[in-house]
Amino acid sequence: MDGIAGRKPMLLWVVHLSVLALVVLWTIPTFGLLVSSFRDGDQLSVSGWWTALTSTERNIVFRAPAADAQVEEGGQWVIAGNVFEDSQPGRITAFGVSSREPAAYTPGTPVELKDGASLSLSETGDFRISSPEKMTDKRGTRIFFTSIDPPRFTLENYRKVLFSEGIGKSFINTMTVTIPATVIPILIAAYAAYALSWMAFPGRSLLVAVVVGLLVVPLQMSLIPLLRLYTDVGIGKSYVGIWLAHTGFGLPLAIYLLRNYIKGLPKEIIESARVDGASDFAIFVKIVLPLSFPALASFAIFQFLWVWNDLLVATVFLGNNEEQLVMTGRLRELLGSRGGNWEILTASAFVSIAVPLLVFFTLQRYLVRGLLAGSVK
Repeated sequence: MDGIAGRKPMLLWVVHLSVLALVVLWTIPTFGLLVSSFRDGDQLSVSGWWTALTSTERNIVFRAPAADAQVEEGGQWVIAGNVFEDSQPGRITAFGVSSREPAAYTPGTPVELKDGASLSLSETGDFRISSPEKMTDKRGTRIFFTSIDPPRFTLENYRKVLFSEGIGKSFINTMTVTIPATVIPILIAAYAAYALSWMAFPGRSLLVAVVVGLLVVPLQMSLIPLLRLYTDVGIGKSYVGIWLAHTGFGLPLAIYLLRNYIKGLPKEIIESARVDGASDFAIFVKIVLPLSFPALASFAIFQFLWVWNDLLVATVFLGNNEEQLVMTGRLRELLGSRGGNWEILTASAFVSIAVPLLVFFTLQRYLVRGLLAGSVK
């Protein structure tokens, strides 16, 4: 038999392949977001991140200066310049002077324009419009051209995001909200979980049932009543208010998770400590907390990620004040006002997920141990 002989059963291979597929499905979009955040905006708007290491073809329309920019050179009236004046230079492969034939000519080919003028365009983008008579065109000649651009990467996207778009301030605001909103529920839930696990008092079973019931209550039901209460007591639209809100929303899961773990600790350890004269507080601090670190870290991951990525609670309890706007709110504004600036959005998104990724990979080894706490006796 496969299991007895030491060969891996088919089911185990299926599980491994399924996990690998899920990892790939989660990793590829994140990697693509990272690559896109370093790409040039013009290239990102016309090609996917998987083409980042290959040349990109762009079709561009350029309008030459009007007649008032012409100068006289050797009896000819000339307008000269470069079609890449507002963008990174590339290599021109074809051009035209009509939208119906935008690639009619190859670079270097002279093209006859109206009123006896002629146009020439080189591969590097230098153009020259010349005429024996003084030109009168007040709008300027349109030049359609196809450009092959080499791969370009830049740090300009992150510079704009961190220093020009207000993300830096929103990053600090988000940290100000997330760290206390993660630590406070853990502290309260740890005390409550110990009491519900090892302290005998009337109504303990009822409290456990209430905690389990609160897990299924939608937080949206309490947003407006809480905001009214906070406004009445003077903490509406403040960090204190949102800390308390996130604490209340996170406590049911925290208490449930920690209680399952603490309840599963060896009973002999607790009883021996009590026989030696240790108080409940001493047992909690010196024995229970050190042994419960996997469960604490597991909940910390969930709470940190939930608060960091939250938009609804932050909008309700902090609003859209520029001084208190969090990362998710800032990204929403960028999406509304810069819908076409993909380089700004990708850089902003990666700045937003960098800290949660760091927290997850730092504490992920405790995640499974904490989730399985109390499930096996």
